[in-house]
Amino acid sequence: MNRVVVTGIGFISPIGNSEEELFNNIKNGYCAVDFIKNIDTSDINVKIACECKDFNPLDYFSKKEIKRLDRVNQFAIVAARKAIEDSMINFSDFEEDRISVIVSSGIGGLSTLERESFVSFERGFNKISPFFIPMVIANMSASHIAIDLSIHGYVGCPVTACAGSANAILDGYRGIKDGYYDIALVGGTEASINKLGMSGFSSMRALNETTNINRASIPFDKERNGFVMGEGSAILVLEKLDSAKKRNAKIYGEIIGAGISCDAGHITAPNEDGTYVKMAMEYAIKEANIKKEEIDYINAHGTSTPLNDKTECIAIKKTFGEYSNKIKMSSTKSNTGHLLGASGSLEMIISLLAIKNSYIPPTINYEVYDEDCNTLIVKNKGIEEDINIIMSNSLGFGGHNVSLIARRYSDGI
Repeated sequence: MNRVVVTGIGFISPIGNSEEELFNNIKNGYCAVDFIKNIDTSDINVKIACECKDFNPLDYFSKKEIKRLDRVNQFAIVAARKAIEDSMINFSDFEEDRISVIVSSGIGGLSTLERESFVSFERGFNKISPFFIPMVIANMSASHIAIDLSIHGYVGCPVTACAGSANAILDGYRGIKDGYYDIALVGGTEASINKLGMSGFSSMRALNETTNINRASIPFDKERNGFVMGEGSAILVLEKLDSAKKRNAKIYGEIIGAGISCDAGHITAPNEDGTYVKMAMEYAIKEANIKKEEIDYINAHGTSTPLNDKTECIAIKKTFGEYSNKIKMSSTKSNTGHLLGASGSLEMIISLLAIKNSYIPPTINYEVYDEDCNTLIVKNKGIEEDINIIMSNSLGFGGHNVSLIARRYSDGI
């Protein structure tokens, strides 16, 4: 079995596109929730979201390329380029079949779907762009990364809703651990801040429709009433430890455990007793070969929806018992909003930076205590504290649950 480490990170996010900017914004309690700028919201119910305001595709692509790439693809390609640059890896040092790309998207090119639907209704179906299908299908972000970086090994796209990028990390981790490849670019990408996406989630009462930007994405707060849509992409370079040591790579942390399960119940609502979220966490702990009391921090899924947050807290209490009142937990979706299929990978990056910076991020904008969420939630102000082991949870529509565990890298373990 191979040890698996993270040697590169790259992202486009609502709270920053560089390591320094992102983590400074976490430490400073920056909230990306704002009134939507990129679309006209006059005829939809939701007015707020967490947009990637600093992203300009012309900084990375020609006008011709932009016409052939949905925003979701643009995010992914740029994040992957950043991750590779950060890792300082040279693919020519590896066999072609030993390099993998596993990048999820929960929805794919929804803006293209929306736009081309209008074209078909207004101008006729024979006017649909020939790039429509490649711009819409969810796997194309992974494929575009492979094309852009000339990667010829396994390329895949787990589509497990909001657990998608955590699922991708799990797949990459296991693939390297079990010896199938040496390098894996893993993560997710999402770009659903458009009328179709916002109205679709709003119609099922999943989104918060408030206009109070400081009381919108409020995980675990008793007044939470839906999530805030985010967008962006987050990609990690996973690498076999032997390879990373050979090239003297910097190491952000080591993935040591992963668990996955399915509620197999409701199409959107989680199993309220948390049984299968607990299953995923317990499997991750078992695979990590640690005691549950060794986990210092949980970056919770914590979407700010009433049932999700309650269920996750129930599952954590069942998993950790009395230690659930000691283990520190927060949801950084209070900063970033919910990036759907890209949320798990961004939150893993934040968690690895928390280890690096010895800082436990808080859940910001928290005001009202909820007896249903009575685990030890870090509220409003972060904690300067050494962190050795973290857990990151992701839950998705369809009952998909993924739990990941990473630790501070130590050569002597």
